[in-house]
Amino acid sequence: MKYQKALLCIALAGTLLFSGCGSTNNSTGDNTNTSSSVESKVETSTEDTDAKSDENTVTGMISEITDSTITVAAMPGGGHGEAPGNPPSDNNGGAPAGNGNSDNNDSTEAPGKPDSDGADSIETPGNPPSGDNNSAPSGNSNDNNSAPAGNSNDNNPAPAGNDSAPSGNSGAPDMNNMTTETINLTDSTIYYDKDGKETTLSALSEGTMVTITLDDDGNAATVTISDNVGGQHGGDTPGGGAPGGSASAQPESYDAVTEYTEDTEVSNESFSSTGSDENAVLVSNGANVTLKDITLDRTSSDSTGGDSSSFYGVGAGLLVTDGTVTVDNATITTDSAGGAGIFSYGNGNVTVSDSTITTKQDTSGGIHVAGGGTLTAKNLTVTTNGESSAAIRSDRGGGTITVDGGSYTSNGTGSPAVYCTADISISNAALTATGSEAVCIEGLNSLKLTDCDLTGNIPENEQNDCNWTVILYQSMSGDSEVGNSDFSMTGGSLTSKNGGMFYTTNTESTFYLSGVDLNYSDSNDFLLKCTGNSNARGWGSSGDNGADCEFTTDAQTMAGKIIWDSISQLDVTLENKSIWTGSFVQDESNAGNGGDGYANLTIDSSSTWIVDGDSTLSSITCKGTITDKDGNTVTIKCTDGTTYVEGTGDYTITVSSYKA
Repeated sequence: MKYQKALLCIALAGTLLFSGCGSTNNSTGDNTNTSSSVESKVETSTEDTDAKSDENTVTGMISEITDSTITVAAMPGGGHGEAPGNPPSDNNGGAPAGNGNSDNNDSTEAPGKPDSDGADSIETPGNPPSGDNNSAPSGNSNDNNSAPAGNSNDNNPAPAGNDSAPSGNSGAPDMNNMTTETINLTDSTIYYDKDGKETTLSALSEGTMVTITLDDDGNAATVTISDNVGGQHGGDTPGGGAPGGSASAQPESYDAVTEYTEDTEVSNESFSSTGSDENAVLVSNGANVTLKDITLDRTSSDSTGGDSSSFYGVGAGLLVTDGTVTVDNATITTDSAGGAGIFSYGNGNVTVSDSTITTKQDTSGGIHVAGGGTLTAKNLTVTTNGESSAAIRSDRGGGTITVDGGSYTSNGTGSPAVYCTADISISNAALTATGSEAVCIEGLNSLKLTDCDLTGNIPENEQNDCNWTVILYQSMSGDSEVGNSDFSMTGGSLTSKNGGMFYTTNTESTFYLSGVDLNYSDSNDFLLKCTGNSNARGWGSSGDNGADCEFTTDAQTMAGKIIWDSISQLDVTLENKSIWTGSFVQDESNAGNGGDGYANLTIDSSSTWIVDGDSTLSSITCKGTITDKDGNTVTIKCTDGTTYVEGTGDYTITVSSYKA
């Protein structure tokens, strides 16, 4: 059987301990690792009322199943108990967003660039069959998806000079602690679907999320399907509430009006599709196809969309599963559920230029990759209007997207401008989300922006602990490998229409900003929030779902609070004439019993922190300047009462260690 793994996260909670302040006490932690609007699907997890206790349950994704055994990739430490919550509702490649509409079966989008440490942790979906029984692309691994240059941690150096800070485990997913557990099935085992109705063993398959209760002999007493699968999930992922839905199997074949299985050049043609869940054009069998000056229209009122569309491209206008396609001067319009404009899957490789793409319904990304597909876009005008419909979208299995120039606008809830579960690099483009966060990156994936204008407008959502513009997180949906989420932005502008700017939770993450014009919302709730979350969306376990984050600025001016908690690890570095106006705020609202996480700040000789409020953090290494807005020095004190700097201003910074 195809072995499909998912890494589930766990973080060990401890007690926050700031022992005496030394002159140098800053240890950096390893940083490995969708709101009202992320284009991913987050479903709310439910507890099995029949479970005896947390010790007698196992939650994870099925990696192998036989008539007598079931093997799951499970949360360590007993991964027992609470099943992972739902990923952002935009299962369809959207960021975590706000509305958790579960009426539509959409999947979530996954972000970015896999970290080499976790590249083997999850297999991409297998190849879908071509419409003519031609061989489908073989499953693509993350090895085929090279991350955009400049996004690696090597390019974004971790803060220098950090001496040891409080050590210990944070709440971000720990790849090394994921376990695989094989459990015996018996004639007495009872199976339940996600609605709690009794079903049969045949309802289970590899990739299905389940919660298993154990009998006294350690065998499976009950197996319950969890409703937290899919990629871009609306309600529980950032990006807004994309229609929810459970994972679907790969299609055995595709329905397509036109299929190209041999090398072909087409110009001045019109393509039309009105059938349910069919593709207007399908390219397979390794064909090399050129489409020039074409018009493609796909309209259907009875298409279902959902995971089959998000993961495999069912119902897309143009789908490439195995072949190389060049598209130039095309007009592509879809008005059907699951109607992505252009979808590249598996061995698909698409280059599209000087074209217009418009999608009107849910689960309909503009340009979309999954399963390892590759897509290159130049000078496109892309507009999407449905939920879980990011203009630039990816989903389970990831891939590579490269964009140069053009305009990309997402208008639906749970539809970020970019939903990233792949390696995505964008330059010289206008990227706008009118009803969602601007960007959602999930798990081991990366987004690199160069000279782009990026705008987000996340709606209010009671499921969200805060409102954000860019989110890096791990939904636990299984659509993205656990690992480091990487966001890099150089030049251009970033505009927030609501809430704070950057939010990271339940993941390892890296931010790099250089010369970006930041435009804040009226509230400007925070510049950066690096904390656990309440698990309303199923993002890890409450009290154990913090973030491990490196936040580096280069020649960057910025303002706003930096919020952290004791189940997270945060290293902030200001370098090359960076200026930050703000304060460090420790917020334990979602830290459970606390932990031994930290927040460290490193300021190089050319950079400045302008303090605008009393601050609490673990350590400061400062070769630059720390003053208030009037140029007064700021008092810096140790947690044991030692005064390092007696300031003349009104504010006090409390640390466990300080090094000038």
